[in-house]
Amino acid sequence: MIFADKLITLRKKAGWSQEELAEKLGVTRQSVSKWEGAQSVPDIDKILQLARLFGVTTDYLLKEEQGEPEYTAEDDTPALRKVTLAQANDCLAKAQANAPKMALATALCIVSPVPLIFLGALSTYSLFPLSEGASAGLGLTILLVLIAVAVVLFMQCGAAVKPYEFLEKEPIDTEYGVTGLVQERRDAFAARYNSANTLGTVLCILAAVPLFAAMMLTDTEVLSASAVCLLLVLVACGVYAFVRVGTIQDAMDQLLETGDFTRDAKARMGVIRAVSAAYWLVVVAIFLFYTFGPYGNGQPQYSWFIWAVAGVVFAAVMVVMKAVQRKKQ
Repeated sequence: MIFADKLITLRKKAGWSQEELAEKLGVTRQSVSKWEGAQSVPDIDKILQLARLFGVTTDYLLKEEQGEPEYTAEDDTPALRKVTLAQANDCLAKAQANAPKMALATALCIVSPVPLIFLGALSTYSLFPLSEGASAGLGLTILLVLIAVAVVLFMQCGAAVKPYEFLEKEPIDTEYGVTGLVQERRDAFAARYNSANTLGTVLCILAAVPLFAAMMLTDTEVLSASAVCLLLVLVACGVYAFVRVGTIQDAMDQLLETGDFTRDAKARMGVIRAVSAAYWLVVVAIFLFYTFGPYGNGQPQYSWFIWAVAGVVFAAVMVVMKAVQRKKQ
């Protein structure tokens, strides 16, 4: 018995139509039709999915001489958590509601040093009616308030989607109709997603323009500080665009198990989270030591650059980690 015949037999025994099987596999009905018509053969990932769906061995599916199904033991593979249509709709709705909050919180973190930098530069030239120390204190206070607001927004968003945390960590199964619904919304969202990413990229590139302009003009600390502040504002606007659409896109990718949320990626997520947490704790320690330690400069308006450098290095570390883990697998 060839693969095509086995697939037809197993599908009919399960009581599924070609369209229902296609939904469970995340492919088109035409693909299933071609497999059953012996016009093409699925790739190894789909073979593994078929084996799990029907509870048979891959040897049975692939070896033509085996006519009787070889069923796997029920306890060999733990049952996957199933996502219903109602859960999928609720998850997407919460992601839609969280998107502007997540984007705003991220942007606030980026612009939080702006008052500190700008007030420090003004006080240096006596352009602000406070001493350098008072200006630094006021700027640091505003920085902490902005960070606190951002943390509250992050916590609210996290609490809203807490019931769906498993989508980031566990392999899932979906109820009939979920894959089609999410894929349809993803296709409709594609134009908005691409436009926002384009806008964010342009803003991040243009963010360097104020620095170049300041270099060409009279070199004063106020002008340089203003250029840095404008750079951070432009970057914050760009990141706002990225995060707003990225939050929604991630929710759809989680339900489809694609992009950064494939099953292999989920298996690596624990290591990445641990490294990320440790990295930022080290960055905070460096900032505090450099700013307030016995050998620090005692001027937080000048140590903000640590966060900018840390952000760039963090992105590089994550890229390298993902590349290394993919190579290992």
